[in-house]
Amino acid sequence: MERRSSVKILILGAGQVGSSVAESLVGEANDITIIDSDADKLRVLQDRLDLRTVVGNAAHPSTLEQAGIADADMLLAVTQSDEVNLVACKLAASLYNTPTRIARIRATDYLNRPEIFEKDMLSVDFSICPEQILTEYIVKLIEFPEALQVQKFSQGKASLAAVRAFRGGPLVGQPLSFLRTDMPQVEARVAAIFRHDRPITPEGTTVVEDGDEVFFIAATENIRSVLHELRRMDKPVKRVAIVGGGNIGFRLAKAIENDYQVKLIEYDKKACTRLASQLTNTLVLNGDGTDEKLMQQEHIGDVDVFCALTNDDENNIMSALLAKQAGARKVIALINRSAYVDLLQGGKIDIALSPAQVTIGSLLAYVRQGDVVAVHSLRRGAAEALELVAHGDQNSSRVVGRRLDQLDLPKGATIGAIVRNREVIIAHHDTVIEAEDHVIVFVIDKKMVKKVEKLFQVSLGFF
Repeated sequence: MERRSSVKILILGAGQVGSSVAESLVGEANDITIIDSDADKLRVLQDRLDLRTVVGNAAHPSTLEQAGIADADMLLAVTQSDEVNLVACKLAASLYNTPTRIARIRATDYLNRPEIFEKDMLSVDFSICPEQILTEYIVKLIEFPEALQVQKFSQGKASLAAVRAFRGGPLVGQPLSFLRTDMPQVEARVAAIFRHDRPITPEGTTVVEDGDEVFFIAATENIRSVLHELRRMDKPVKRVAIVGGGNIGFRLAKAIENDYQVKLIEYDKKACTRLASQLTNTLVLNGDGTDEKLMQQEHIGDVDVFCALTNDDENNIMSALLAKQAGARKVIALINRSAYVDLLQGGKIDIALSPAQVTIGSLLAYVRQGDVVAVHSLRRGAAEALELVAHGDQNSSRVVGRRLDQLDLPKGATIGAIVRNREVIIAHHDTVIEAEDHVIVFVIDKKMVKKVEKLFQVSLGFF
């Protein structure tokens, strides 16, 4: 069933997550209102975005009413306080019958008790934990050190990976058709190539050049094989260093300490004691990640992956640069300011991570029209990959029962793969979409997303 084009969304919290979501959704003709207690933050947002702002406590009914909760379609409660987010969702459900309620939750005490989010209790339809999403994202970058980005679809059956092609990889200097010749047993689809930040539509005759940023889709078990076609084979990761023992640094160390040799550097002595008691196979060190002498003493130049994950952008940049200079193979820096991310990505710092951009996909999947299962933000928010479910039949759907070359896809949108009954089918021009297929679509410009969504919507006749 087609929904009206404009969705009324109330966002609670104008921090990194809230402002990034607002920026993305405003550009899609949604009616956005954002609430925060910080008038200065709201003023900055209103100066550059077409949205309404309300100053006040997001958990107070009067503030919610002033913001228009009575006829809102969706509430995104993403303030820094779990309790404010939970109260707001409960009020939205009980007093205003808001159809969709999403809450940002950080405390594991809440996350480990999913029953508290149910309708009879706190009425949260969907909870997101940015720190956990970010941790899982970094774990993938450590697992696949050649990749710039790895995203999973259809419960992990298919993956999309981005890699910078380097001279020495078997495919570099060859046309894309060579991929099938060189790897006859492995099916993969190159969804897009970015050369000097400009998109190139991939065809069989397209020659991969040194420095190209290549996005490809394959069954998850084949990702490593395809990565090796585009780069010289990197040594497996053994040693990982983490600077910053906060929420993300701790989660990452906990997630990987049984698979790698992990060192964690934390400035606060009390935090070090706590971290040492909670981590079993991680060496916890008290010190400053920007201290060159400490870096030398701890042989940071010998690590395979270095992750700067403090709350301070400048410290993360400085410690990542020091690690790279010392000889660390791959350095990752957590950077909140989007302007810094664009400046630093791909230079001395291998991967500059924007927490908001990594998190935003989880929220966008709930806002998108049509049956969108997953959304991943790519290239710092400029591009997107979507997983959509095809419903209906040939009469009610514009995609079901049709070959891919018969679809009215906008230019720059590529169908990379279809997941059907747990099987990953790499897309070709004559592949026919069937009802209930999970279709993975790559768009080089997120302005195309609306057209893609509309293509997958089922006409009223289906119902």
